[in-house]
Amino acid sequence: MAWTKYQLFLAGLMLVTGSINTLSAKWADNFMAEGCGGSKEHSFQHPFLQAVGMFLGEFSCLAAFYLLRCRAAGQSDSSVDHQQPFNPLLFLPPALCDMTGTSLMYVALNMTSASSFQMLRGAVIIFTGLFSVAFLGRRLVLSQWLGILATIAGLVVVGLADLLSKHDNQHKLSEVITGDLLIIMAQIIVAIQMVLEEKFVYKHNVHPLRAVGTEGLFGFVILSLLLVPMYYIPAGSFSGNPRGTLEDALDAFCQVGQQPFIAMALLGNISSIAFFNFAGISVTKELSATTRMVLDSLRTVVIWALSLALGWEAFHALQILGFLILLMGTALYNGLHRPLLGRLSRVQPPAEESEQERLLGGTRTPINDTS
Repeated sequence: MAWTKYQLFLAGLMLVTGSINTLSAKWADNFMAEGCGGSKEHSFQHPFLQAVGMFLGEFSCLAAFYLLRCRAAGQSDSSVDHQQPFNPLLFLPPALCDMTGTSLMYVALNMTSASSFQMLRGAVIIFTGLFSVAFLGRRLVLSQWLGILATIAGLVVVGLADLLSKHDNQHKLSEVITGDLLIIMAQIIVAIQMVLEEKFVYKHNVHPLRAVGTEGLFGFVILSLLLVPMYYIPAGSFSGNPRGTLEDALDAFCQVGQQPFIAMALLGNISSIAFFNFAGISVTKELSATTRMVLDSLRTVVIWALSLALGWEAFHALQILGFLILLMGTALYNGLHRPLLGRLSRVQPPAEESEQERLLGGTRTPINDTS
């Protein structure tokens, strides 16, 4: 079945905005600028402020939801206009997980390459599978266990590629290892977020844009308030600002004033996450959750290719092998092999739950999927 122009637009929008989201964050990290009080030029390393911007982008999805709701007011669109009542505080625990995981990943992005950052996020499959068995009572089929094992192997290969790659002054080996470990730790928190969302949120059948926007609101408000104590908490060598604190938002704004391109990168990050969430939800609705997963894998290729073209990282053949193994693991876990086997045996494969229009189809991706 041929895709319509609208479906092609949605797929392209998801691929482009998803790639911009990671690349713009890394672009901001690469800038050097003077800070407040005439401090000497230093890197823009403000991961918690960047996380606040990301939640602002997610929060904007609430505006999109209410616009759709107004549009549907005169139509019989039950998916938008007739929403089941729910307590917004249900989204607080997942939002706290999202806030913690996102902050860790922005810290890690300062330490490692954009391509490794994107590939290592595939580790979420491992912890999602294990947590779904432990806490949701789900039974995984053989292909899903094989997918988890393949993902572990892929992570090992990508990690080896990072260890064997040449490292410049910006990314020392110790920082790269720390960054990779932080990304994997963040995926544990993201997996907890998925379990919480499935156990307590999905039964209320909340519209995806409303869900993303509500979690974004909680994350934006809480993390914005936390920037105040972070301004005073010493972080030693872990800090990326001249004051040596956990986060210095004032220094960030001074650097933005000195280098306007940083503001452009931050705006790209904020706007892209909003459009990426909208496009991802729409792709699941108009096409399938499997198509969304394939597009997300293509996003990794785009980020990797552009990072190489821009000279942000050096090519290493092991990354190709690692990415292919990770791709195989993701495909096995999400059941992409079944339609292929069905065609080979000329037997129509059974319809899968993952192809249905659900907030989290069978892939159990998080509501605000920024991976």
